[in-house]
Amino acid sequence: MKQLIQRAILVGVNQNHQADFDYSMEELGNLAEACAVEVAGIVTQNLQKVTSSHYIGTGKIQEVIAALEAYEANIVIFNDELSPSQIRNLEADLQCKVIDRTILILDIFAQRAKTKEAQLQVEVAQLQYMLPRLIGLRESLGRQGGGVGTKNKGVGETKLELDRRRIEEKINILNKELEALVAHRQTQRQQRKKNAVPVVSLVGYTNAGKSTIMNALVEKFNPTAAKQVFEKDMLFATLETSIRSIPLPDNKSFLLTDTVGFVSKLPHHLVKAFRSTLEEVAEADLLIHVVDNSNPNHEQHIDITNNTLKDIGVQGITTIYAYNKSDRIELAIPSVQEDCIYLAARPRIGIDELVGVIRKHIFKDYVECEMIIPYDKGNLVSYFNEHANIRDTSYENEGTKLVLECRATDYERYYEYIIR
Repeated sequence: MKQLIQRAILVGVNQNHQADFDYSMEELGNLAEACAVEVAGIVTQNLQKVTSSHYIGTGKIQEVIAALEAYEANIVIFNDELSPSQIRNLEADLQCKVIDRTILILDIFAQRAKTKEAQLQVEVAQLQYMLPRLIGLRESLGRQGGGVGTKNKGVGETKLELDRRRIEEKINILNKELEALVAHRQTQRQQRKKNAVPVVSLVGYTNAGKSTIMNALVEKFNPTAAKQVFEKDMLFATLETSIRSIPLPDNKSFLLTDTVGFVSKLPHHLVKAFRSTLEEVAEADLLIHVVDNSNPNHEQHIDITNNTLKDIGVQGITTIYAYNKSDRIELAIPSVQEDCIYLAARPRIGIDELVGVIRKHIFKDYVECEMIIPYDKGNLVSYFNEHANIRDTSYENEGTKLVLECRATDYERYYEYIIR
């Protein structure tokens, strides 16, 4: 059976002359293409506020109908989240499938989710989105099979046959499964805190190159680990939180985490469902805000990322800015300017400089000192060989003399052996 090619008309309302409206529409097209939907045409309208019944004005509905016929399109995608009544009214007038930006993003997440936790989080978000829309969605999606919003497990017609009570029960069951996974992750976080290993978290707009930076660091400092994370030039390539240990040559190490990228108008259902995953960011000692420096809208990406972090309660964590893909513009790289670094992760330009900036922030509590360890405390010498940067070792009458750089906690714990 030949699969129906989906051709879409994109529709957006520019409320009160939004500065980022054009980019928001361009991004909607990218999201559609990420779902294998061909963008056939675009219809926009300037309004003080969206129309409560149809989102757009009645005159624009005729323009959309004309565009559907002219471009032989079979789906209309709206740039904001639609209410249940708007979906119902629009589908009645347009006589085709209508979806909004939220379900488009949920659909991409459903395709990309690989781990059990990510799949559960996406399914919860989908069901929460569907709950108030059961009547409108049952009529439209029951009539048309396949395509965006219906091809993934969790959003098909079988779900629409469930009544409200059964969907609420399903959400509760999924949330309980998620709670067990979250509890396990919290235990892991507590263990990491106990071990006093600094945590550095990569954040940023989707497709800025976070996974590429992680892979570059793993490849350089932990090549035997063979734990490369998935990277690809597409929206939301990574949904799962990845954690990798980065051991440095001087016996210092840190944990690097990479999580889901952000996008404008990220659905609140999704932010809520992924909150436990995003909490990894809140526990970090340092954030690396990765920016696609070659994107002309990168300043907007920075604002969107910062606002999303604020929305999930991530504030007050020291942040450095990694302007990635700087090899695509006329700029001498690598370059470090205070807490900003200009680099290109894919060709591995600026990785050493990035580590230098990271070091400056997360190893501030290291202390240089000299110790004499009694010969009957040989286990301490082994400990410092593993957990400190030994500059020099010599043997005195009283014991082993170490010139070293160690953590402040170790300095205090073994203060009795310090001679200088």
